Amino acid sequence: MDKGTAAVYFPAGLKPGPAPMPEILLATLNARYIHTAFGLRCLYANLGELQERCEILEFDIKQRAVDIVEELLDLNPKIIGLGVYIWNVTLSTEVVDLLKRLAPDVKVVLGGPEVSYETATQEIIRRADHVITGEADLAFAELCRSLLAGATPPKVSAASLPDLAKLTSPYPFYKDQDIAHRVLYVEVSRGCPFSCEFCLSSVDLPVRAFPLGDFLLEMGRLLARGARQFKFLDRTFNLDVRVSVAILEFFLEHWQAGMFLHFEMIPDRFPEALRGLIAKFPPGALQFEVGIQSFNDEVSSNISRRQNVVRLEDNLRFLKQCTGVHVHADLIAGLPGESLESFASGFDRLWRLGPQEIQLGILKRLRGTPIIRHDQTFAMVYSPLAPYELLANRDLDFATLQQVKRVARHWDVLGNSGRFSRTLPLLLGQSRHASPFWNLWDFSQRLHAWMGKNQGISPANLAEQLFLYLRDAGVDPAVLESSLTADHLAAGGRGCPTFLTPPASPRTTLPSAANRRQLRHASGEPPPR
Repeated sequence: MDKGTAAVYFPAGLKPGPAPMPEILLATLNARYIHTAFGLRCLYANLGELQERCEILEFDIKQRAVDIVEELLDLNPKIIGLGVYIWNVTLSTEVVDLLKRLAPDVKVVLGGPEVSYETATQEIIRRADHVITGEADLAFAELCRSLLAGATPPKVSAASLPDLAKLTSPYPFYKDQDIAHRVLYVEVSRGCPFSCEFCLSSVDLPVRAFPLGDFLLEMGRLLARGARQFKFLDRTFNLDVRVSVAILEFFLEHWQAGMFLHFEMIPDRFPEALRGLIAKFPPGALQFEVGIQSFNDEVSSNISRRQNVVRLEDNLRFLKQCTGVHVHADLIAGLPGESLESFASGFDRLWRLGPQEIQLGILKRLRGTPIIRHDQTFAMVYSPLAPYELLANRDLDFATLQQVKRVARHWDVLGNSGRFSRTLPLLLGQSRHASPFWNLWDFSQRLHAWMGKNQGISPANLAEQLFLYLRDAGVDPAVLESSLTADHLAAGGRGCPTFLTPPASPRTTLPSAANRRQLRHASGEPPPR
């Protein structure tokens, strides 16, 4: 499939034919092509008699709004349901604006977490016809029936919490190309029992579960169709250990090469019943996303976060030493009351526990979250533009937070990429600072000064700057060359990194890229084929 166009979905088992144009379109803008829109499939599955009059179209945020609108209007729909999230709201607003300019009679219905709160102040809501807040599995079908019957429903309607046991399953509507090429999202439960004030899950109560037996039957059907990658959307997969154990046992029993499971886990809750099962999975088969966020007890109290740090550390050591689980751990900079020194201490503490990835995020003011109660006390200043990141607060000024963002980006290519696993300990453990974080901070500042940009730094350039920085810091050049060459080879390179290779003999200078094309035309050289 051409990844630059929308993915169009028809009912399972049916192929597109000369059927009439759909009256209803379900669409969203995914962050990347590899992602699938699980929410759209939930709506589609529960449309009832309207399902045959509906299609799903998926786009991604790299596409232009005008091209997205062209594909939508080409199908001449009466209703367009658009899923809106923090990562696509800016482009989605452009799409809605163009839709209403070009086809004002088409009813645009919005849904999703980004438009479920603060509905009176959002530009995208002002431009759309209707908004459904909350879980719209059943409410979207009800609104469509009303609109197609000629009624005039209210602009904003709140969906009632559906009975999960009575919902029609969305899993049959993953197509073969999804199973072969994309991440499949699944969910066992909705809601979260915790009240962390920066997270939308803090207002997503109560916790409700889908019938476990039905869920496992659906997973079996997906496996039979060739599915191998599953990303669980549950906020707290290990909340109900009985359910967690049953699911892990199911996948162990049906294990096949190439399978991969992603779970979001509570980091301080790994009882023995889970530990034994987790240790049975092959290395790299499980990924656990664990939200640490902060090791500072006072900060955790400020944001109503409950966390047993001693148990958390013991669990992370277990995962590192006794399992093949890939751990993705999160820290958030800018939480109320967290100084730069406290954040640095948290990074050092987490680094020594050995997770494979440490995601350094900046606090975001998600719509509807109670984090805003700290705005005055801690002088919180957020960007008005998505993703609404913190710009400054009482403890971290704008310049400091900008540098923290650079550290986060540089850490992603240095640490999380896995490209520098042998050289990274030399950087974080070198003698400029006793703290791994401050060594990273120092290198990040130097890298920014040298390169003058935050993104698009090639691994080769990064390796060269690492060599120069660590050589100047007193690290043995022979040790550096050995570690960087080993990292280069492990990442698929050949021989030594370019900057460690002796320069070749001088050769004829080629035209610069700036005028090479013009010179070809002038010389009559045929264009490349």
